[in-house]
Amino acid sequence: MEPLFTYGDISLSLIELVAAVTLILLSVLLTLLFARRSASVMRHHLTDMNQRQVELQGRLSQFAEDSAQRENQLRETLDKRLDTVSERVGKTIVDTQERNSQNLKQLHERLALIDRAQKNIETLSGEVSGLQNLLSNKQARGAFGEKQMQDLITDYLPPNSFSFQATLSNHKRVDALIHMPGDQGDVAVDSKFPLESWRRLMAAENTPDETAAQRDFARDVQLHIKAIADKYLIFGETHDVAMLFLPSEAVYAELHTNFPKVIEEGFKRKVMIVSPTTFMATLHTMRAVMKDAAMREQAHIIQREVGAMAKDVSLLDQRVAKLQQHHNQSTEDLRQIRISTDKITKRADKIDALEDNIEATSPTNITDFRKSGS
Repeated sequence: MEPLFTYGDISLSLIELVAAVTLILLSVLLTLLFARRSASVMRHHLTDMNQRQVELQGRLSQFAEDSAQRENQLRETLDKRLDTVSERVGKTIVDTQERNSQNLKQLHERLALIDRAQKNIETLSGEVSGLQNLLSNKQARGAFGEKQMQDLITDYLPPNSFSFQATLSNHKRVDALIHMPGDQGDVAVDSKFPLESWRRLMAAENTPDETAAQRDFARDVQLHIKAIADKYLIFGETHDVAMLFLPSEAVYAELHTNFPKVIEEGFKRKVMIVSPTTFMATLHTMRAVMKDAAMREQAHIIQREVGAMAKDVSLLDQRVAKLQQHHNQSTEDLRQIRISTDKITKRADKIDALEDNIEATSPTNITDFRKSGS
């Protein structure tokens, strides 16, 4: 049988040529079937992967939205609480300042009254004669001065800030003790006074005996000042200044006008000589000091609470910073996940493009195959 196809050293008959073509066609068909099946499986996997990616992106978006919402709610709650605390502290400070201003105003009003009363000293000097008649008896004189002193103290000081007829550690009894705040000690007040020397001085006025009477009066007052200092100034127990209360403004004015050495002796011995008017002013000052000490104690409590609140706010800030750090880390993780999903999507697009290219370049009939072979 003559060969139907001859190409160089290769000679094929018609049967052999048909068989060869058949084998080639079968091979091509099998290759196409396998390629289409693989492309279908791959397309199915890519579709499933895209669906999972969409679900994952939806969950991540929901998680980010929930985290932002919780963070906003936490910030709003913290802002409200901080505003409430700040408002309370501000209101307390304003109330304290208003009370201080009111107390200072009252103090100024009282001092103005004292100034007006001081102008009446000359008028009150005329009452000396009547006072001498009233105090002719020594016991009555002592009781009168002590009662006047007690009335002033009771009227101008809080009930728990003084004691009458108190006994000191040296077993000496003092007419009154005014309890100062803190470690300032108690102020001793004596209401006794050598009125006999004063009466002799008044009787010897404009007479040859006036000089001797003045000398005796100054001596008796100085001795009384020394006795007060020795009995009532106790280191670590009483205040470093004691008071000698004079129940008469006239006696007080006479001492300050004509007996400066007696006043200097009182300053030297740390014994303050006071009249009813000046004692009233002194009591006002003491009361202001007591109120100031009480206010400082309250301010100390407020300061302590504000300090504790500041520590709590600092701790809260640290915890918010940690929460912000966790949130930032979550945001970074989400960004990395989005990068990975974008890469996966791009690779899937490349695979789809490759598949389309394979289908476009694959031979679909014998003529295309022959053309591609030739």
